[in-house]
Amino acid sequence: MLHHITLHLARSKQFPEGSSRHGYEITAPLDAEGRLDQKEWGARRNHCRVRRFWADEGDRQGVLVHRPGGAGGATWMIDYNQGQLGDEEAGYHLHQHRFIEGEYVTIEDDDDKPYTFQVVSVTPAQPGMAGGHR
Repeated sequence: MLHHITLHLARSKQFPEGSSRHGYEITAPLDAEGRLDQKEWGARRNHCRVRRFWADEGDRQGVLVHRPGGAGGATWMIDYNQGQLGDEEAGYHLHQHRFIEGEYVTIEDDDDKPYTFQVVSVTPAQPGMAGGHR
């Protein structure tokens, strides 16, 4: 089953209160423990979309991809232009993290700068939502 996951920038030196204007909306399959489900992703990869929103910058639309290599034998990434290398954002140990409200995940932007995000909501994806976000 696909889920709609919303991440907001967690508290940091630059954002002492965190920021709901910086984050991601991800449509992805989760297992019973709230972890990304690689097997289900393989069957539904065309529906695994990501929207990055970053304050006054325009939204970036991408896809959630799973690539061999990296920690644990594979890496989850956000790919914004599937035909171009270098625009991907890597998740830090996303295969271990649970996408449950209140948990934290780290994503490196395409300049390899890590940001920590808090999971603020996880809901079943509505039919038609998987192809894009609001």
